[in-house]
Amino acid sequence: MAKHFAVAGGGWAGFAAAVELVRAGHRVTLFEAARTLGGRARRVSFDGRELDNGQHIMLGAYSETLRIMRAVGVDPGSAVLTLPLQMRYPPGAGGMDFVAPRLPAPLHLGIALLRARGLARTDKMALARFTTTARWMDWRLNHDCSVTELLERFDQTPRLVALMWRPLCLAALNTPPERASANVFLAVLRDSLGARRAASDMLVPRTDLSALFPDAAAAWLLGKGNAIHLGAKVTGLRPAAGGWTVDASGASLGGDWTGIFDGIVLAVSATAAGGLLGALHDAEAAETSGLPARFADLAGQLAAFEPEPITTCYLQYAPGTRLDIPFYALVDDPANQRWGQFVFDRGQLDARQRGLLAVVISASSAAASLPQDALTAAIAAQLAADLARPELANPAWSKVITEKRATYACTPGLQRPANETPAKGLVLAGDFTAGEYPATLEMAVRSGVQAARLLAKA
Repeated sequence: MAKHFAVAGGGWAGFAAAVELVRAGHRVTLFEAARTLGGRARRVSFDGRELDNGQHIMLGAYSETLRIMRAVGVDPGSAVLTLPLQMRYPPGAGGMDFVAPRLPAPLHLGIALLRARGLARTDKMALARFTTTARWMDWRLNHDCSVTELLERFDQTPRLVALMWRPLCLAALNTPPERASANVFLAVLRDSLGARRAASDMLVPRTDLSALFPDAAAAWLLGKGNAIHLGAKVTGLRPAAGGWTVDASGASLGGDWTGIFDGIVLAVSATAAGGLLGALHDAEAAETSGLPARFADLAGQLAAFEPEPITTCYLQYAPGTRLDIPFYALVDDPANQRWGQFVFDRGQLDARQRGLLAVVISASSAAASLPQDALTAAIAAQLAADLARPELANPAWSKVITEKRATYACTPGLQRPANETPAKGLVLAGDFTAGEYPATLEMAVRSGVQAARLLAKA
C-alpha cells in the first residue's frame, strides 16, 4: 500500500532517500531550508559565475552514487570526467608522478609503481608492502588507530607519506592523518586500490554539484507528482496517530505550516538533526516508553560530531590559461604559507570556465582563519612557483569559499548513529550515520538509500 513520507533535507542523502521511496511505490514531500539543492555539496553563484561550494572528486567505487544518478536520468559518462588513478605533481616541483594504466587489477597498480617517477626504490617497496599486507589482513584492523600510527606500523617512508598517503587521507577523510581513523581510511583503499581497476578511477564532475544529481532528482520526483518545497525549514516533529506531524516554515509554504505523514526521513546535518530530536517530546510517550530520554541520548551523540571545514580558492585567469592535465596534487607546507593541496583546471571540465583554476584545502581550519586576500595571494604564489608560470601570481578575479561544516572529524573509534531511531517511522539519513565510509557523497547516498528501505518496510 502506497504511503506518504516527508523528507527533511534536500542534500544528496535526502534526494537518494526520496528517489528510493518513490521507486518503491510511495509518495514524498521534500523540504529544503535553502534555495539551492545539494546541501553541503551544492552550486553557489558569485559575480555572475556558477561555482561549487567545494571541488569534489568521486571514485569509480561509488557504486550507489552512480546507480542513483542513472535512475534519475543522469549519464555519468557525460556528467563526469573519468581519469585513471593518479597522484601527479607539477614537473620540477619536488613531487612524484604516479599514474595507473588501464589494465586489470592488481596489475595496473604494479605497473604504475614500477613506472612512477619521483619515488626511490625504498619508497616503492614500502608502498608495495603496505598494499600487499593490507590485502592479506582484509583491509581492516582489529583495533582502530590513527592513520599516522597505521603508516608507522607499516614502515612507510616519510616521502611516501608526504606525497601519497597524507594527501589521500586529507582528500578522502578531510581529517589530518594524526587524527584520522585508520579503519575508515583502509575501507576507502579497499574499495579503490584493492578492488577492480575501474573502482580506482577518479571521477571529476563536469557540471556543478547541484546539477550532478540533486537538480535531476528534483525534476524526476516532480515529474512523478511529488512535492518539493525550497526555502522551507522543518522546525519540529511530533508523533501522530499512525505517523508523524511535521512543522515547517518558509515563504514557499505561506509561512508556518503543519502536515501529517506516514513517516519521515531526517536528512539534515548532524547538528540540525540533534536539535530537532532534542526538542522532540510527547507527554504520553514520556510516561509509557521513555522515548524523550532516548532521543535526548541520540541528540547528544549527534552534537558530539566535530566539524571539519574545506576551503576552495577559485582564481580566474585569461581564457587561454590551462594546466597540462586536468588536475595536479600540490606539496602543501602551511608553515611556509603553502596551503594548496590540489589544483583543478575547471576549463578542462566545462569550456565555459576556461582560465578558471580551483585550489582545494581540506581540513582547512588554519587556512580559513587567514584574511581572504592573504590566503589568495599565498595560493597564487604557490601556483606560480610550482608550475613555473609567474603570471599565475596575479589572477584577474578570485573567490575563497569555506564550507565550515563540510564534514566531521573522522577519528578512530567514532560512534556514528544507525539510520534507525527509537521511534517507528522516523529514520536518519546523512554521511554521519553508521557505515564504513567517511563523510563523502557515496556515504550520503548509501545512507539515504538505507533509510528509505527501512522506512518503506516499517
